[in-house]
Amino acid sequence: MTEEPYRWLEAIGNRREYIREQLKGGTPVFALSRPEGVFLVGVGHGQSKVFEIYDRHAFAALGHPVDIEKVRQAAIEAAHMEGFNRSPGDVTLRRLVNFALSPTLKNSFEQIFSPPLMVESIFAEVGETRKEDLLVRVHFDGHHRYERAGVAVAHVKPETEAQARDWLERVLREDDPLPRVFAACLTAYDALVNDKPVSELEPVEPAADGIPDKTIEAALLDRRQGGNVRYRPLEPGTLRG
Repeated sequence: MTEEPYRWLEAIGNRREYIREQLKGGTPVFALSRPEGVFLVGVGHGQSKVFEIYDRHAFAALGHPVDIEKVRQAAIEAAHMEGFNRSPGDVTLRRLVNFALSPTLKNSFEQIFSPPLMVESIFAEVGETRKEDLLVRVHFDGHHRYERAGVAVAHVKPETEAQARDWLERVLREDDPLPRVFAACLTAYDALVNDKPVSELEPVEPAADGIPDKTIEAALLDRRQGGNVRYRPLEPGTLRG
């Protein structure tokens, strides 16, 4: 009987390594707090990686498409339930993450006889001012971190993810237009997926034809937009100027 806790811990460790191995082919996603709102960028193989969740909330993720959809649906259901029980204005990202999303992912990860949710994600909430924006980096095991500097990156390698986040914080200025922010995200993307050193990068204008064999998605939680719904998809072509 005394061996059971150790077997469970070993199983959890093996499960963590298995998930990380399965996620190796995933491509990074980005979210940045900007004067216009929260800007989200994803590059994938055709499946969507950037999603609207609720009036002021969005979600970007890498992982298994079916699992991404499960997490998206869980977030939507939790947000709508919160809005129904309280009011749409009372739906906050902190409550969604702390009481719905993080516990769901934690339970999925720790149920060692059930398939795990293989998703690395970012959740975003736009405020009336930039100081009120909220970005949360949520991991497949339910652990999450609030990004205080207004930049969030989700990638399969924690070390290079942190380097890319730090680089974006350093090279982007508050008055940079969205095309330059977009270019910086794609520059960081190229470095992450091709194992290039991040610290020496400079933002470059993306090629006019985009990234071969990849789908680029961009969206803005637009704080300037009237009404309750702030999510606005952006055509990548409009961000190349």
